[in-house]
Amino acid sequence: MKYRYAEMIWYEIKEAAEQDRVAVLPVATYEDHGPHLPVDVDVVLCTEICERGVARIPSEAVLVPPVPHGYSPHHMDFHGTITIGWDTFIRYVKDVCCSLAYHGFKRILIVNGHGSNTSPLDLSARLSNVEYEGKILCASVNHWDLRKVKDVGATIRESDYGGTSHAGEFETSLYLVLRPELVDMRKAVDERTPLPPSFKTDLLAGTHPKASAARLIPYWSSQTASGVMGDATKATKEKGEKFLEAGIEGLIELIRELRATEILPRRDQHDN
Repeated sequence: MKYRYAEMIWYEIKEAAEQDRVAVLPVATYEDHGPHLPVDVDVVLCTEICERGVARIPSEAVLVPPVPHGYSPHHMDFHGTITIGWDTFIRYVKDVCCSLAYHGFKRILIVNGHGSNTSPLDLSARLSNVEYEGKILCASVNHWDLRKVKDVGATIRESDYGGTSHAGEFETSLYLVLRPELVDMRKAVDERTPLPPSFKTDLLAGTHPKASAARLIPYWSSQTASGVMGDATKATKEKGEKFLEAGIEGLIELIRELRATEILPRRDQHDN
């Protein structure tokens, strides 16, 4: 069964929507990832997890072509970064989601691969739900926030809090599995943000006691000389294989949960 949206004929897309398959949309960006990784890390990790996850359940989901460019102005001091204006980005992704809804997909899952896309993508999903007046369910998730990924991270990570942030133990381990020939571990470093604990980030923090809901994103170059924010030296292919499988399984779990979620009718009190 076909699961790649781009490879379907138009009537096959119509059938996929009628089968109530979840439309999975990967979104990422191109930006610096330290001296040891290429700029395509976020795109590769996100699209590969989505590709492999949807491939396992083709009767339940379709893989929409990715949105490869995102919101990353704070990384522009590093060569290679491509950024899209926040308002253009939000509207662009919303338009993609609403196009899918127009063709009959009632459940859409945006899967994010870049931290600073999180807030804009939340708005893209919300605006899509509003535009379709509650008749669809459009959700967004960061692939590192999938439950199974956090569970595995808590058991296999070796770095302390902050070590699995940008280009650190987590992302480098995954890239070692997916594109090992492009990684130069001789240049891997352990570099951390100088920000105080409440403003440090860690992708796999979960319920770590140092984790905080506070957010502060200064220019990246003011926090790191290498572009790394974490401990890339702790990365291994073996960890990457476990992170990848957790991501695939966690995505499948979430797709199925969204597919089973009832679309409840609105209760507009103005009609009373």
